[in-house]
Amino acid sequence: MSEQKSEHKPTTSVPDGQSRFLTTRQMPPNEKGFVGFETIWEPFQKEAEYQTPKQP
Repeated sequence: MSEQKSEHKPTTSVPDGQSRFLTTRQMPPNEKGFVGFETIWEPFQKEAEYQTPKQP
């Protein structure tokens, strides 16, 4: 049978993913070796300051 090593291979770094409203970044591996991704959302719209309408 083949021997399994308890240590994980060093993972390669993935470049940041860019899209219109979304950025993804690779997170460091945890103790089990799982590598996740962090998702950063940009706002879809701007929030305007409310102005009361003029009196008729």
